[in-house]
Amino acid sequence: MTFSESLLEPWLLIVAGLVSAGMVGLALAQRPWQALLDDLGLQHRWLAATVAVLLLWQLRAQAVDWLTLHLMFTALLTLVFKAPLALITNLIVNLGLVALGNAAWPLLGVNVLITGVVPALITIMIWRLVDRFLPDNLMVFLFVCGFFGAALATLGTGLTGLGLVMLGATDPEAIHLAREYALFLPLLMPSEAFITGMLLSILMVYHPGWVATFNDHRYIDTQ
Repeated sequence: MTFSESLLEPWLLIVAGLVSAGMVGLALAQRPWQALLDDLGLQHRWLAATVAVLLLWQLRAQAVDWLTLHLMFTALLTLVFKAPLALITNLIVNLGLVALGNAAWPLLGVNVLITGVVPALITIMIWRLVDRFLPDNLMVFLFVCGFFGAALATLGTGLTGLGLVMLGATDPEAIHLAREYALFLPLLMPSEAFITGMLLSILMVYHPGWVATFNDHRYIDTQ
C-alpha cells in the first residue's frame, strides 16, 4: 500500500521523511554498490528486479482517493538482496511513482517508510530469529522467512499506515476509512505471502546462490 494524496499533518510528513532518510542513509553506509561492482551477475539481477517491481507496482487498486493497494515485494527483495539493496530499490520505485504522478512528492518519505523500512526491518528480524534459533531446515527457512515473514511484513505495513492516519490525518473521514481498511488486512496478507514464498522457493531450488540470506551449504548440503 502507498499513500497517493497528502492527508497527513506536515509535521508527520517531516518526521516520516527524516526516519526514512536516516534508514536509507544507514543502508548507503553499508556500501551496497561495492557488491554490485564486484559481481556483474548480481548487478544485472538487481537492476532487473528493480525494473520489475517498478512495473508491477503499476498494477494497483485505488481503495480510496488517497490510498493505493498493491503488492510490495519488499520482503522478497530483502531476502534475495539483503536490506540495503532492498531499500535502495524501494526508494527508486517510490521516486518512480512520484515521477509518474501517482504519488505526491511530500509523501515520498511516508511511502518509503511504510513500503520499505517497516517490511524490511520485520523481514530481517524474522530471518535473524530463524538463523539463530530454528533448525537448519530448508522448509523452515522457506515457510518462516518466505511465507510467514512476508505476511507479517504486510501486516506491519498496514498497521503502520493505519497508525499514521490515526495520528496525523487532517480529514476525520479518512480515519474512519482507515479503520475499515484495517479489517481487510487479513485478506491482503496471503497474497503477498504466496507470491513471495512461490518466487523464493523457485530461486532456492534452481539458483540458491542468488538468495543472499540463504546458505545452501547449511540448509541443503548438510541434510
